[in-house]
Amino acid sequence: MFRKLFIADLKMMARNRQALFWAFMFPLIFTFIFGLFFGKNTSVGTVALINDSNTQLSTDLSSTLQNATIFKIQKEKDVNVAKDEIAKSKIAAIVYIPNNFGLLTPEAPKTITIISDQANAQTSSVISSFVNQFLTQANYQIQNAKPIFQISEEKTSNKTLTYFDFVFAGILGLALMNSSVIGIAVGMSKYREDKILKRITTTPLPSYIFVVAEVLSRLILNLFQVGTIVIIGKYVFDVHIYGNIFVVFGLALIGGLLFQLMGFVVSSFSKTTDAAQGMATAITIPMMFLAGVFFPIDTLPKWLYSIVQYLPLAPLLRMLRAVTNDGTSPFANPVNIVIVSIWILVCLAISIFRFKLSEE
Repeated sequence: MFRKLFIADLKMMARNRQALFWAFMFPLIFTFIFGLFFGKNTSVGTVALINDSNTQLSTDLSSTLQNATIFKIQKEKDVNVAKDEIAKSKIAAIVYIPNNFGLLTPEAPKTITIISDQANAQTSSVISSFVNQFLTQANYQIQNAKPIFQISEEKTSNKTLTYFDFVFAGILGLALMNSSVIGIAVGMSKYREDKILKRITTTPLPSYIFVVAEVLSRLILNLFQVGTIVIIGKYVFDVHIYGNIFVVFGLALIGGLLFQLMGFVVSSFSKTTDAAQGMATAITIPMMFLAGVFFPIDTLPKWLYSIVQYLPLAPLLRMLRAVTNDGTSPFANPVNIVIVSIWILVCLAISIFRFKLSEE
């Protein structure tokens, strides 16, 4: 009976092409958006370079800017034209090198002008720091001097990581959460509206068999979701995955189980499909921003961090990033798996209890 129910669930998911399409498309949209902005060969913005000087110093600065990979350089000849492009959001900043800049004469200009868009603080900060560092080194060379104070950088790991690598694990967790919570909640509520649950409770089929069959069938969908995201992230945007990919899929199964059970909890408290949709959205949207999908949650206020670190998605993302970003065991910090396990047990207990005592 369980096998037949499991196969029937798989067939119903395959036939619901619209829901299947969005189950894959929603996380892929985030993957492409963040991959295009923060994946391989990306920059912080386009900078217009106007070089009116022919000195060696101005030539060196121009070459250094063009060889940099952190922003795109667009050569211009007129400052007013470049300002107009800033107003049209075609470029983010202007680097203007005046005539005779770099000549070691009293009357030669000594200042490079950077004109930036206030709305693009990131590019403005990066280009200003870049040019300032270049000029500082030039000043030391011209004066034949060495800096007295300097910094020494030490990294805890020799791994190459980007912001997209950080977000990538978050997208995996987001895909599992959204498709599972919303899919189960809306699906079960639709069963209730169509009186399917009522028919099930009048059969000898135990409620837990129904729950387990639904969860396992949707875990298959979760594996395909994660596999698709991993393939696109790896071969399109060169995401770095330092740990074992099979461990990532194992964590996906754990996450899928957790969020599908949460979907059952939501559906058990929702009388209609619209109510289930609203309740599921009210759970997933705040968790998407507070559990660390797009930014580290330790940047939140201390009082808020002490709460959101226990959200179901937060420990799952910590384990995923331990594998993908650090290449370590997801269970290096046992607290994470303990939190996830508690959520699974609580949601499972509520799901079985509610369906078992359903009035349908």
